[in-house]
Amino acid sequence: MGLELPETLLEALRGLGEEVFHPEGAEVLSEGGARAERFFLVLEGRAGLYRGGKKALEAGPGEVLGLPSLLSGEPPAFTVRAETPLRLLALPPEALHLLLKEPRAAQALLEGLAERLAQGREETALLRPAKTLVRRPPLFVPREAEVAEAARRMREARVSSLLVEGEPLGILTDRDLRNRVLAEGLSPRTPVERVASFPLLALPADTPLYEAVAFMVERGIHHLPLLEEGRVVGVITHTDLLEAQTQSPLFLLRRIERLDLHQYGQEVARLVEGLWREGLPPLEIGGVVASLNDALIRRLLKEAEARLGPPPFPYTFMVFGSEGRREQALLTDQDNALVLAQEGEEAYFEALAQEVVEGLHRAGFPYCQGGYMATRHRRSLEAWLQVFRSYLRAPEPQALLEAQIFFDFRAVHEGVSLEPLEALVQEEAQRGVFLYHLARASLGFRPPLGFLGRIQAPGGRVDLKRGGIAPIVSLARLYGLLAGSRERSTLKRLKAAAQKGVLSQATAEGLAEAYAFLFGLRLKHQLQALKEGRPPGNEVALKDLTPGEERRLKEAFGLIAQVQASTAERFQIRL
Repeated sequence: MGLELPETLLEALRGLGEEVFHPEGAEVLSEGGARAERFFLVLEGRAGLYRGGKKALEAGPGEVLGLPSLLSGEPPAFTVRAETPLRLLALPPEALHLLLKEPRAAQALLEGLAERLAQGREETALLRPAKTLVRRPPLFVPREAEVAEAARRMREARVSSLLVEGEPLGILTDRDLRNRVLAEGLSPRTPVERVASFPLLALPADTPLYEAVAFMVERGIHHLPLLEEGRVVGVITHTDLLEAQTQSPLFLLRRIERLDLHQYGQEVARLVEGLWREGLPPLEIGGVVASLNDALIRRLLKEAEARLGPPPFPYTFMVFGSEGRREQALLTDQDNALVLAQEGEEAYFEALAQEVVEGLHRAGFPYCQGGYMATRHRRSLEAWLQVFRSYLRAPEPQALLEAQIFFDFRAVHEGVSLEPLEALVQEEAQRGVFLYHLARASLGFRPPLGFLGRIQAPGGRVDLKRGGIAPIVSLARLYGLLAGSRERSTLKRLKAAAQKGVLSQATAEGLAEAYAFLFGLRLKHQLQALKEGRPPGNEVALKDLTPGEERRLKEAFGLIAQVQASTAERFQIRL
């Protein structure tokens, strides 16, 4: 089904894209080939869609090509070939949002998605439950309410439908107001029940999205109520279904090259919230976000080199801390540095570091309060080896406590091999004096437990990072290095420590479980803070915890305290 676009929308799309021409027989997309960088609106001519050499579909004027590959980041499912001379409007991903605002266009795109599903191509994202798209509880209106009042409620709540109370339940949509009230010349005082739809066409909330798509297309509806135990828990729209395809890590990854830096933090927060709703484990979300942050850094380096010219010699851009461990979900302070192949060319690399650090700041990464950024920390590889030796051979407790993040280093752009640093850490980390001081540093933050193991919460709040997350990260770093592991992530370090026998299996698994819980609890409350317009932080109010969460929090703190006590005994450290 082709898109019937208003002329104003078509002109807006022309302003974003460019016209391209393909002669008869030319391939636009290739099955299993390069993934689409943009999608295409057919202006003139016809295209055939082939799978396995056999023609499966045909597309004509007003139809869209390449959208599934663009959204999923996967190779095209079909070969698209010009059956006649073909004139297309090539559009960037951002143009999709303009189309979704046009109801007829959104419906046509939804039908195209259903047709692909009928051809057997079920996108992985469409296997998740429909309830993951629910953004708010349903809103109701009495049957006897006037349509003018219903319209005001919809405008104030910024929704396109209201559920109508009574038995059976009904639904009033913006299309009903347009087609059944305005178009028919009815009075604004008309009761809602005269123009609403009865009964509801609804599905269970755990229905896979691909079934929801097919259901809406088959019945020609634009709003779908979802039920749990016979109760409506939310309403999703065809636009929600299509936008769900744009809220994937792959989609955001494709956009990073063109994304306005000031939008990056908001885009990541929206992505994290979506992944959280879908049930992706919090630490896996951290890995996804780290990959996106890496792509952003590479973009900034590329742009800096384009302005400054090619680098005079190779360099590596390193990240530390939570970003180095790939354990950062929402954006936090920058921790980065430059490793240079040799000394010299200070002006060039100072400018390079400045551009990247400032770019990250514009994207939402605060400056590091401790100054651990490439604007201050850029050295030759040999100089970095000397810095690491100073920490490894003659560490001062307070300095080591502050510099522990250096041992979480990871290359984002690698022009200089970091293998010498890795080898140095592995060799020197076995020396007793370093491990002793690293053990002392791992005891720097203590869980807030008081008399009889009660949680101490000044002002009713507890700092999850200082009291739980940071101690486990430090313990995992200590025992990971003691085990000779090169792993960076906290869970992998704990696993390596258990495998080498430097931690018991039960202790390692207990700390891993506690870490995943604390990381997830912090993320849950950070997302809630963003939703309420508050800055996300590391503290949570005990009153906001469920009884189960408070119990698990106390257990996590208790385990950390036990492991810290055994660590102090093992390294003969007086607490």
